[in-house]
Amino acid sequence: MSKDYAAVEARPGSTPKMQPDIVTTFGPGMLVTGNVTCAGAIQVFGRVLGDIRAAHLIIGEGAYVEGNVTALDVIVQGFFKGTVHGNTVKLQGNARIEGEVYNKSLSIEPNVVFEGSSRRLDRPVDAPSANEVAGNRDFAPLAPVAEPLDLMPQQYAGAPAGIDNDVLV
Repeated sequence: MSKDYAAVEARPGSTPKMQPDIVTTFGPGMLVTGNVTCAGAIQVFGRVLGDIRAAHLIIGEGAYVEGNVTALDVIVQGFFKGTVHGNTVKLQGNARIEGEVYNKSLSIEPNVVFEGSSRRLDRPVDAPSANEVAGNRDFAPLAPVAEPLDLMPQQYAGAPAGIDNDVLV
């Protein structure tokens, strides 16, 4: 494993405000629907259907992300469909990308499938601020859910080959 993928553990007694290198990981059995904003780094090994804004983002092998991504550094090894805005974008391994990549620096390894377009960013991407992550707004309590969601793999029958639908079971 290269240092790009090493998760950083929080030190005992530290807080997220004082620990900017904390990594959030969405594991292979996880499905996130909605937008995600993180002041630190995010590793995705499951599925995200929505927009991601983070300081650093890794879409790992076997992961499926559909939406818009904005991060200082983006590494894609799994499947991504949408638009990427990143200062440094690396497409690695057996990644499959469908969409647009806006970047200052782009590297594409030989086995990557990239169907879309790449454009140079006029100005660099900024990481989300602590205020943006905190939201600084009042949230109404959520109403209780009458019945749990039925997340069956057939909802993702259109996912590209190589994406493991069994993670939802």
